[in-house]
Amino acid sequence: MILHRLLGALCVTLIAFSAHAEVPEVRIARQFSMGYLQLNMMEHERLIQKHAALLGIPEVKVTGYKFNGPTAMNDALLSDSLDIVTGSPMALYFIWGRTRGTPQEVRGISSMVSMTLQILSRDPAIGTVADLDKCGKIAVAAVKISAPALLIQAAAAKAFGLKEYARFDTLTVSMTPPDAMVSLLSGTGEIGCTYAVQPYMAQMLAKPGIHTVLDAHRVWGPASTFTVAYTSKRFHDRDPRLYRAVYDAMAEATATINADLGKASRYWIEDGESKLSEDFVRTVAGGPDVTWTMTPRNTLAVAKFMNDVGTLKVQPDSWKDYFFPEAYGLDGS
Repeated sequence: MILHRLLGALCVTLIAFSAHAEVPEVRIARQFSMGYLQLNMMEHERLIQKHAALLGIPEVKVTGYKFNGPTAMNDALLSDSLDIVTGSPMALYFIWGRTRGTPQEVRGISSMVSMTLQILSRDPAIGTVADLDKCGKIAVAAVKISAPALLIQAAAAKAFGLKEYARFDTLTVSMTPPDAMVSLLSGTGEIGCTYAVQPYMAQMLAKPGIHTVLDAHRVWGPASTFTVAYTSKRFHDRDPRLYRAVYDAMAEATATINADLGKASRYWIEDGESKLSEDFVRTVAGGPDVTWTMTPRNTLAVAKFMNDVGTLKVQPDSWKDYFFPEAYGLDGS
């Protein structure tokens, strides 16, 4: 009897140890910009942990990482070093096209925000896409495949014809948003034009002489999706409850941002150790061209262009082709 009790106690201990050792982890990556406020909200308010607990998962470890550009993030997602990646819809299309129909297939979780990005210059002679050859070098997040690089390609295709989409590719160089801003504002070096995302865009446009050359919402359409969250089929299928917790956390974070931009701004400032004022960040985050929404907007137009120029080998029939079913109730495009 004593032996049975000891064995029983040992089994309970081993089960408890195993459960503790197998605490699920959600590893999330983001880039430099204001397009990821939901992640700040989810971290500060422990929303993934909250919704996981509601679904019967008592403990979740959530770890965040920051990258510059989509290539390294996508590689990490495919190697199972990351679980969730956030970035431009273009980055999602690249990896979806590569993995479609495989066990590693990647699809979107949801949109995060509709927000524009722009190409800026300080040279008064550079006013339209036709003038980009005067830039010297153009800073983009990543050459050829990033959202600003594709914006330049799409603008060139509209101005000069589809065959000329890569007309300015040789002028582009990869830079982080902060470095691109410093380079343009300093007026030194080869950078005559740069991409701008918020809040760096607002900071640059406040400087005399800095002006907009290209605007993404004029190229892709108004209220176009700026950032999305996406993951692998492996993570989606591994534990449907955990995936649902992530989706529900994104929904609550989005609703909270819309209800309290001040709180969201404070979280962003704290996480980024930013010296910007709360009023400035709140004004930018609540700007007229900004909509915090999980609904994908104008994503098919971007995917069609990428397919037209051969960057994306598959033409999707619907935005639902590259999002997981949990998002199908959204009125996407």
